[in-house]
Amino acid sequence: MGDHVLELSELAKRVDAANRASERDGARPDVFARVPRHLARVMLVVLALLLFAAMVARGGLVPTGAEPPAAEAPGPSAIGDADLDLYARASERIAAGENYYDFIVAEQRARDYPVRPGLTVRLPTLAWLRALLGEPGMIAAGFALVAAVVAAWWRRFGEEGVSPRQRRIATALVFVGCSLALNPHYLTMHELWAGCLIALAFGLHRVGARGEGGRWVAALCAGAVALAIREHALPFVLLMAAVAAWQRNWREAAAWSALVAVFLSGLVWHLALVAGHVLPSDPSSASWLALRGLAGWLGNVVEASNLHVLPRFVSGPLVILMAFGWLGWRSRGGPVLALFALGYGLAFAIAGRADNFYWGAVVAPSMFAGLAFAPAGFARLLAAAELRAGGRLGRQTDCA
Repeated sequence: MGDHVLELSELAKRVDAANRASERDGARPDVFARVPRHLARVMLVVLALLLFAAMVARGGLVPTGAEPPAAEAPGPSAIGDADLDLYARASERIAAGENYYDFIVAEQRARDYPVRPGLTVRLPTLAWLRALLGEPGMIAAGFALVAAVVAAWWRRFGEEGVSPRQRRIATALVFVGCSLALNPHYLTMHELWAGCLIALAFGLHRVGARGEGGRWVAALCAGAVALAIREHALPFVLLMAAVAAWQRNWREAAAWSALVAVFLSGLVWHLALVAGHVLPSDPSSASWLALRGLAGWLGNVVEASNLHVLPRFVSGPLVILMAFGWLGWRSRGGPVLALFALGYGLAFAIAGRADNFYWGAVVAPSMFAGLAFAPAGFARLLAAAELRAGGRLGRQTDCA
């Protein structure tokens, strides 16, 4: 008996030492390490229910009134050439010397697109960039952005102690998540550029604590460009500011907060310029408060990513596992990415019509790699619930 007590005591010391070493290296101990047994079991039940609901969910997965012809697969192609043609035409008119705000409202009105409220009119950033670079330049920029995202995540996984095999799998999934940016057809899609830039920001970012061990300047720059292209990146920026404040990284928190203030000022200016061209007779857009629930989240991510090629009973649960999987990554960044996925998931469940499914491209590029960590997260949650051999001792051994 005494020998066993000594062995357990020695194991506890090793676990504590490993956790302290993880903190010094910028990683976090397992997020499930201190979850009470009963709570862990509740979490398993909730996860199982979500996976089942995702398998049977149908509403919202195919955009209402925007289904492609039967010969075509649903997915990003259902965005419609009319939308992309509008954005391409805006770039052409800018390249010809016209001012964006002098024509964009009339252009949308002529194509039967709503211009009220002002947020229905896209920010001009991407149109300006396309006018400057031209189509060949945009194709090159798309390839460069995807390469930068993959390289940033490869480096981050290596620095944060991911095993070689898991590092290869996770990085490959990063590539799959942002690979739509390699298709020239989608290079005028604002959400895709914003989503890839957010993925780049996550790859460049390192969560510090009390002003030490963090890296955020390059991530801030990538996030700023994403926000300038699509206002849907704002929740991401707010999340990064909140995480920095929670970790007492006050300079970083101030920088993200300043970015929010600058963006809101620019957005007010944008709305004012648009309002000057809106007529009282212009109809308002249909409400974005659609309350589509779980199907809204799944539909947005599935239809705006390469998941659309899979059967619905497979693609839906994969979205859930992506979000859950980030909790299995033993890094300070894991819970942040899980909050990112779940936060946008809640937003998509509440807001956005079925024909707004392309909003999912803002989050999809950052979600895919979570799948690489889902098995480890599930194993640790089972150990926390004491439903596998070894119980809590097995869970501590995982941490060590």
